Amino acid sequence: MATSSTTLLSSLIPRTTPSLNSPNHPQFLLQNRSLNRPNKRVSFVVQAAKLPAGVEIPKVEPQFKPPFLGFTKTAEVWNSRACMIGIIGVFIVEFIINKGILQVIGVDVGKGLNLPL
Repeated sequence: MATSSTTLLSSLIPRTTPSLNSPNHPQFLLQNRSLNRPNKRVSFVVQAAKLPAGVEIPKVEPQFKPPFLGFTKTAEVWNSRACMIGIIGVFIVEFIINKGILQVIGVDVGKGLNLPL
C-alpha cells in the first residue's frame, strides 16, 4: 500500500520546470489576456416562444423613477406610519402612568431650564 501511494505522489510532481516564455505560464497569460477577450460586449434578449396560459402582456410599460438620494416613497410612507404609531404609544403610556417617558426609564429631568416666568 505504501509503494502505491509513493508512486501516485511521484506521478503528480512535474518532471520539467516551466519556462517563462511558455504560453502556459501565468505571467504570459496575464500579459496577453486582452488577446483572448473580444473588444465589444455582446448582449442578448431572451424571450419565451409562447406565453403560458393566463398570462397577458401589459398594455403600458411600468415607469420607474430613480430614488432621490436613496429615499423611496413607499419606504418613507411606512417609516412615517411607524413613527406616528410609536409617538401615540408614548403619549398613551405617559397618560396612564402620569409620568414622563424619561422618568419611567429612570432619568431625572428636574425643572428644565428653571426660568422664572
